[in-house]
Amino acid sequence: MKFSENWLRQHVQTDASRDGLAATLTAIGLEVEDTTVLGEGLDGIVVARIVACEKHPEADRLQVCSVDAGTGAPLQIVCGALNARAGLVAPLARVGARVGELTISAAKLRGVESNGMLCSAKELGLDSDASGLLELPEDAPVGTALADYLGLPDATFELKLTPNRADCFGIRGIAFDVAAACGSTVTPYEIAPVAATCDARLDVALDAGADAPRYLGRVIEGVDAGVRTPVWMAERLRRSGIRPLSFLVDVTQYVMLELGQPMHAFDRDLLQGPVGVRHARAGETLTLLDEREVTLDAQFLVITDADRAVALAGVMGGHDTRVTDATRNVFLESAHFAPAAIIGRARRFGLHTDASHRFERGVDPQLPAQAIELATRLILDHAGGAPGPVVAAELPEHLPQPQPIHLRRQRVARVLGLSIDDAEVARILGALGLAVVDTADGWTVTPPPRRFDLAIEEDLIEEVARIHGYDRVPTTLPGGATRLCAPGEGRLADADLRRHLVARDWLEAINYAFVDAGLLQSWQLEAGAVPLANPLSAELGVMRTSLLPGLVDALARNTARQQPRVRLFELGRSYHAAAAGESPLETPRLAAVAIGPAHTEQWGAPARDVDFHDLKGDLGSLALLARADLEFRPSQAAFGHPGRSADVYRDGTRIGWIGELHPALLRRLDLDHRVMAFEIELEPLRARALPRSGALTRFPSVRRDLALLVAEDMPWGTLEAAIREAAGPLLADLRLFDRYQGKGVETGFKSLATGLILQDNSRTLTDRDVDDVVARVTTALAPHGARIRS
Repeated sequence: MKFSENWLRQHVQTDASRDGLAATLTAIGLEVEDTTVLGEGLDGIVVARIVACEKHPEADRLQVCSVDAGTGAPLQIVCGALNARAGLVAPLARVGARVGELTISAAKLRGVESNGMLCSAKELGLDSDASGLLELPEDAPVGTALADYLGLPDATFELKLTPNRADCFGIRGIAFDVAAACGSTVTPYEIAPVAATCDARLDVALDAGADAPRYLGRVIEGVDAGVRTPVWMAERLRRSGIRPLSFLVDVTQYVMLELGQPMHAFDRDLLQGPVGVRHARAGETLTLLDEREVTLDAQFLVITDADRAVALAGVMGGHDTRVTDATRNVFLESAHFAPAAIIGRARRFGLHTDASHRFERGVDPQLPAQAIELATRLILDHAGGAPGPVVAAELPEHLPQPQPIHLRRQRVARVLGLSIDDAEVARILGALGLAVVDTADGWTVTPPPRRFDLAIEEDLIEEVARIHGYDRVPTTLPGGATRLCAPGEGRLADADLRRHLVARDWLEAINYAFVDAGLLQSWQLEAGAVPLANPLSAELGVMRTSLLPGLVDALARNTARQQPRVRLFELGRSYHAAAAGESPLETPRLAAVAIGPAHTEQWGAPARDVDFHDLKGDLGSLALLARADLEFRPSQAAFGHPGRSADVYRDGTRIGWIGELHPALLRRLDLDHRVMAFEIELEPLRARALPRSGALTRFPSVRRDLALLVAEDMPWGTLEAAIREAAGPLLADLRLFDRYQGKGVETGFKSLATGLILQDNSRTLTDRDVDDVVARVTTALAPHGARIRS
């Protein structure tokens, strides 16, 4: 919210300096992001009129102007502005005045005397426009100090408002907070109803239920829409960041900034009537003011004329019924729309309008009547016309009604940790525009309809605290004994996982939990995606079903910035749609992606790219933290490279995936290098088996080595499971210590050398015991095509 300091001071009387006012606004939660001082040091700059212009005899781009500065005799000014012309009224810096760092003096330009300087808005520090002289209205009083004429000096404040303070999107709303904080009162603001002087009207109707419970309209005939916007209004708009366009549009913008109520003006002659509000129909189209054509659905509200959509309610008007300088009859609209009916609608078309920004957060339902009366008065005062009656359609049962809140003085003291006088509490709440009634234990407080953020007792306590001053709330340490809870050893903490991965040369990344639906489709992970009802943008429209798409996108951003080696991991949640009426399923996950060399640049080992086994080793090290055994089986994941990826299992349950990304996916993502990754569910990994001590055996172990000849594509995991099951309790350890292919081994086969460590805790094993185990193992391996290599 950007606004003029002078404008605010007209609504609230305060002796606070400019810096003090900015500090007060920030202290009460209306953070001042920027303050721009306007019009200081304009002494000697006056309103002047160019009487005549002649071409400079020695310069094609200069003109010699005769300027009336209100002193009687005209001044000769040499000017190079493109818009300099006879009859133009513009600022003149007289000899001796300062413009920026320049002191104006009489001079000769190419042999022609110049006694001053005609100025642009940028030269005076009033605007960024340097394209020509600042054009003032033709009726501007010549010779008047420019500062007096434009209401200078002034300053613009730009506030960073939190979403719950929708009432501060209007000057009047800010004024209440300033009055409460400065111990003053808001200037009374009465908008007298404008009596109808003609019978012109358009009937209005509501057909959107609770989404649009109030709509007011008024016809004004015989308006001179081409009239120039008054200087005071244009300057207030400009200092609020809105460039004046045309009188009728400027009036609606001015009312919105002053009261906080968005409005719209239609050309009455382009409407047939009646005017209505309804939900859009699927496939219905509308051309907006910016001339883009949009296709609507039932989630949008539209303003209709004889049932044809002419405006997108709460967002933007339509192009076909817009007002222009040729408009003679205008239809003013002022309405209340429910925030839920407007939230996110503008962003679906890549729009962000002042109206949608306010309606999304909530606008006072009482404001439409005030706004339409104020706009009518402004139009009649400056553009003439004959107003018709205000026509209103309402659904009272759907209008939000403020509910009384009981505030207890003991609760205030308990929450804030200090005692505030009853009179001060009542003053603060009253100054904020709340209705306060004393009760035995506190107050009954009824918020005004503009304060959508006040619903419970703690909301009122927050209001008292921020106006009384957060800096006056004492710092109090909690008393009493504190119960310390030691973390259990049976669960692996996220911090342990983070530290372990960082120690293994990984960097943590944090990504949004929402992604582009198209990105999930590229990964073929769109199944079960949860769409957002109010996305930040079209590119962040669904909740992620996996951490990998966002993490690989972060990797791509790094490689695009000349990072040859990237190793990122993320701990986060994935989201999947649940049954109707239930919340989405949230699954904690751990994912990692790597690209480039396996090790940082060094000389001690040959350079090589990261591969499957590097990631498998890192994942295995995490499993060691959890004292877990992981199993890897071939994966059929669509995004994984066939033959170079695996599903990860723990205790027979699939918990994730590891491997290389599919080349086709890498092409779609515009990545030129192999990418290795893994993603696993966290809960199965967090469960950590507690170590248990056992008695040391007094009996020796026996080792038998077996060289197994198996098919080349036979995974070791399958053989290992068969060996452990067949060997039984005598198997103390199993080691795979060699893999051989070559001379002596048939083509298509491999030799795996394994060591069986056998031991019994109650006796020394005999040769027969060992032979029986080896026989059972050999028999169990036979169905897998494994035989003992001779």
